[in-house]
Amino acid sequence: MWVRGRVRGWRRGWQERSRLERIDLYSRLTVSVMPWLFTLSWDLVPFGTDIRHAPLPLALGSAVLLVGLAQCVLSNRNVQPSYTHYLGISDFPPRRLLAPLVLMLLGLGLLAVLVGVDGVTGDGLLLMTTNAPMPFVITQVLLVPVRAFLVRSLALTALTTGLLAAVGVRDGTLAGVVLTTLFGCLLVLVSVRPSAWSLSVMWQAEEARNLQARLAVAEERLRFGRDMHDVLGRNLAVIALKSELAVELAQRGKPAAVDQMVEVMRIARTSQQEVRDVVRGYREADLRTELLGAQSVLRAAGIECEVAGDGGDALPAPVQSALGWVVREAATNVLRHGDPRQCTIRLRTSADAVVLDVANDGAPRADAAPTGAPPGSGLAGLRERLDVLDGALYGALETDSAGNGWFRLTATVPLPGTRPVRPAFRSAPAPLEETR
Repeated sequence: MWVRGRVRGWRRGWQERSRLERIDLYSRLTVSVMPWLFTLSWDLVPFGTDIRHAPLPLALGSAVLLVGLAQCVLSNRNVQPSYTHYLGISDFPPRRLLAPLVLMLLGLGLLAVLVGVDGVTGDGLLLMTTNAPMPFVITQVLLVPVRAFLVRSLALTALTTGLLAAVGVRDGTLAGVVLTTLFGCLLVLVSVRPSAWSLSVMWQAEEARNLQARLAVAEERLRFGRDMHDVLGRNLAVIALKSELAVELAQRGKPAAVDQMVEVMRIARTSQQEVRDVVRGYREADLRTELLGAQSVLRAAGIECEVAGDGGDALPAPVQSALGWVVREAATNVLRHGDPRQCTIRLRTSADAVVLDVANDGAPRADAAPTGAPPGSGLAGLRERLDVLDGALYGALETDSAGNGWFRLTATVPLPGTRPVRPAFRSAPAPLEETR
């Protein structure tokens, strides 16, 4: 029952992992199994025929095997920090290499003693020589660059060859030691390093997808906030003005206050529907509707508004939508800033571009411009909408000799198929160019 429960737990844990997490686990398990596989095969096989069956050679061969198994244990302990080091998550503690290095040198020393007493010969010697540094090399290949690993492999080969040559290994057998030691190091390099590299690339791709998803969420939040500002800004300004007017009329006992509150109720209901459209993500500003709506709202607020142009019915839908938002934001600013009496909205379409011009006489005097006012987000939102279409937004304050000001907001959008011209944007209503 206990074994069955453990198996079910492992299976459930495996199924709960993502595909990338399964590949990660598979790669780490493979690297962990490799030293055990090599040690239990290359160090055990020589006991059959190549190790002399005498007490001392058998004892030395068993000692080499035990040292190799101890190296496997330490190698498995170092797999996780080695991978995290390779992936750049954390640094590998250098002190963890001390014990594996000592065991590797001890294994090579025992192997040299075994050869010195003529305890192992032939292929068995080559197999044991190949496996002696293997668990240590598996960790090293993830900790250093490839060039450094190759240099260390050559140094390890020289150490092993010199040690065995000192105890009497000669000729073809010594050449075989050189080849098998290099083979073992290169085998680890071509099997472990590409696996870790592939895993690193997959994790980076996963992080890029996560970042892309977070950016998409942030962009959607910005879009939603911009749309809410553009949708509610003008209507709330009109509601505030009409509510103030209704209060004044009610205080004077005039019945016209009821008409103003009826208009406030109508605008509030329209705002509710527009908010629902924004939440659903279906709302697009219609240029003709926005032009008529701006004219109606401004006239309702006591501002004479003139709309000139063809209404933009022949313009592409994205251009109409962007300019519709410009009309809405411009009307909102007319209601909120200054004390305008007149406003003109002109739409001009040429073969290359469409130009929307909104001007009002409510701009403050140059010597009476407010200071320290918090910047709004409406014009910034318009810039974002126009940037998508390679459009531009201008703001200019024009004054006459008496100091009376007209503020003019101009949006230019190149039509599809024309080369976009991107003039510099001059922000409004900060101090701008003045003409007299």
